[in-house]
Amino acid sequence: MKIAIIGGGPAGLYLALLVKKWRPETTIDLFERNGPDDTFGWGVVFSDKTLGYLKAEDEPSYEAILRSFETWDNVDIVYRGEKITVGGNKFSGIARIEILHILQERCKELGVNLNFRTNITDVASLTGYDLIVGADGINSEVRSRYKDAFGPNISTRPNRYIWYGTPHLFHGLTLTFRENGDGVFAAHSYKFNKDLSTFIVECDEETWDTAGFANMDETATRLYLQDVFKDDLQGADLLSNNSKWINFLFVKNQHRYHENVVLLGDSVATVHFSIGSGTKLALEDAIALFLAMRDNDKLGIPATLAAFDKARSPVVNEYQEAAYESLVFFETLKDYMHLDPIPFAYKLMMRSGKVDHENLRKRDPGFVERYEKYVK
Repeated sequence: MKIAIIGGGPAGLYLALLVKKWRPETTIDLFERNGPDDTFGWGVVFSDKTLGYLKAEDEPSYEAILRSFETWDNVDIVYRGEKITVGGNKFSGIARIEILHILQERCKELGVNLNFRTNITDVASLTGYDLIVGADGINSEVRSRYKDAFGPNISTRPNRYIWYGTPHLFHGLTLTFRENGDGVFAAHSYKFNKDLSTFIVECDEETWDTAGFANMDETATRLYLQDVFKDDLQGADLLSNNSKWINFLFVKNQHRYHENVVLLGDSVATVHFSIGSGTKLALEDAIALFLAMRDNDKLGIPATLAAFDKARSPVVNEYQEAAYESLVFFETLKDYMHLDPIPFAYKLMMRSGKVDHENLRKRDPGFVERYEKYVK
């Protein structure tokens, strides 16, 4: 079998190593337009469930990832100067470049053909492959080439966000809300190694316009936001990695595959960063496709892709629905800024619909007790 994978992010790399480990004789050509050390952004997040999947499928890469993880089980909500901690939320963070390097090295060990700085703009030119995998991200060339078959629905959301790093360590997933004369800002932050944290800032369009970001350069923008969150950063700087304001793109597709072409990760579905990492879904996509290949080995590619779609689509759709509710909460954040800290934190924890009152009680009975006393 010959497989072409377009995109050298976590989904493409992990699928390549799983298939090559299973069937060493398979020819796998992975094409990535950037270099092996190029990446944008800072840290990414995983849940415990995703870690369990990684351990089950490839212990060497799991162990390497585990050695680089920072873990926590608390969500800290900073609102009106008060920090409210909600426990029972186990996550782990890792530098995006670190996980890419780990998966790249594992692919090399297994004999995957990694082709960096190779931009495939004409998917139809990839002839002779039994399977073509589009793992090429939110602006997928593969999806664009077969858009009539995939049926993409891409909506540009109104909020703007910008992705920084900082040497200030946030020991837990921290959601910080600050308000000034220009409007309301939300920060999503967490440590991802011993030295750095991710720090994503989000605001609505009105706040963005009033603050005048359209007329600020990169340095002025960074210094403005550094001042907004100066108490939370405790004197630390925000660090830019080509950091620019962007609008979140909510990507859905009617179909995940067409003939022998299949989409993985952000090319097929995006989830808002407020509910979890797109990296989590990308890796789980790769695992699901691998399992479909293994379980339908004798039935061929059509049966494999049908089985993959049947298994994966309901899971991703449910996750996207929850992520959509979460992003709407942040888009309408001003509607909740009148709340006192405890009901605000409760509303925030319940925003996606994935957590109900009793589930929250199991996670952190002390927090729920504080909320119940408040509403009495």
